[in-house]
Amino acid sequence: MIDFDKTFLIQLVNFLITIVGLNLLLIRPIRDKIQERNSLMAAQVGKIEGFNSNAEEKLKSYQAAIDVARQEGLEMRKQLRADGAGEEQQIMAAAGKEVAASLKAAHDEIAAQVAGAKQALASEVEKFAQKATAKILGQA
Repeated sequence: MIDFDKTFLIQLVNFLITIVGLNLLLIRPIRDKIQERNSLMAAQVGKIEGFNSNAEEKLKSYQAAIDVARQEGLEMRKQLRADGAGEEQQIMAAAGKEVAASLKAAHDEIAAQVAGAKQALASEVEKFAQKATAKILGQA
């Protein structure tokens, strides 16, 4: 059987002092460091998740702004094309009128020159006819 004597009590006290000493010197500081590290890691994870959610929100906002700018650019380009087509029609119509007026002026000038040439030749036709008849009759 187990005998409870003085050495047993001394060893029990010695064991309890060792446990208390180890608890004070090793276990409690290690446990505190582990708890401190866990709280630090939890804080860091919270910051990282906040940063990630903030980055995702900014990315979505940026993408939405790009989409709006792209749509505005397409609408502006469409409007500028329509304005350009209208201006092109006006320029072409003005150029067509100018060309038509220029052609009419050239045609009128040519017609006037032809009429002047016909008048000049009409007055000289009589002279040419007399010379031709004189040559023909003179040779015959």
